[in-house]
Amino acid sequence: MAVGPTTRRRQLGADLRRLRELKGLTLEEAGARVGISKATLSRYERKEGTVKWPAVDALCREYGSSEEERLALVELAKGARIQGWWRSLADSVPESMNLMLTLEDEVVREDHYACMYIPGLLQTRLYAEAVHRASEAQCPEREVQHMVDIRMKRQELLERDEPPHLWCVIDEAALRRRVGGQDVMRDQLRHLLTMTQLPHVTVQVLPFSTGAHAAAVGSFAVLRGPSPELDVVYVDLLGGGLFMEKRPELERYRLAFEYLSAQALDLESSAAVIHRISKEI
Repeated sequence: MAVGPTTRRRQLGADLRRLRELKGLTLEEAGARVGISKATLSRYERKEGTVKWPAVDALCREYGSSEEERLALVELAKGARIQGWWRSLADSVPESMNLMLTLEDEVVREDHYACMYIPGLLQTRLYAEAVHRASEAQCPEREVQHMVDIRMKRQELLERDEPPHLWCVIDEAALRRRVGGQDVMRDQLRHLLTMTQLPHVTVQVLPFSTGAHAAAVGSFAVLRGPSPELDVVYVDLLGGGLFMEKRPELERYRLAFEYLSAQALDLESSAAVIHRISKEI
């Protein structure tokens, strides 16, 4: 899978910090040696804002990195300036959604636990419209359609030549909640069954009979990058979302998803439950 600009930027920041610490330099000392401020170098390492590749080149030389690593990091700095398809929409989408689009464009796997609604990447248009209308009661219809257009565009991620693996554990409550009415919900469940036939889509159902479980607090997604240190957790909140990337947070949610997957039904049983509920509607 191609590595996108945000993944490049995050990898670059992690590598610059690693090299500086191996050299035993403080931010102030390292910045002074190449003519940039402590604040600028700190911003580079925190993966914030743009990076000037000549500064990266100078830092690598000061840190004594190998020629191969220096050239690789300079290429990362150059590639981090490339912009994704959604940038023209950035002013008209919430900040959390803008970041979600950025990260999601570069993942190799997404692990979703859904307790309220079917995950966005697996929603039909009519179902997505009903979700947005319910979530944003005072939102003008044109804005609803705009957000749904973006969601439908996001789904093209699963149509790539090398798509990420989407693994969803869906609570039974999300399957039984009649979003948009009987016909919309029936079509949504049929679409969900169709999507489970794709080799890169895994759907498990967490039945009511499971009882208490590892994620009773709400829905979340683990967005997995090319390497574990680039993973990010997204947690649904009212009016937006929360992104977390500290190691203890990542480990907590990775482990929670493993527990949920172990508690959920197997793939064949999950498909049977979805089919049965679609018939009951």
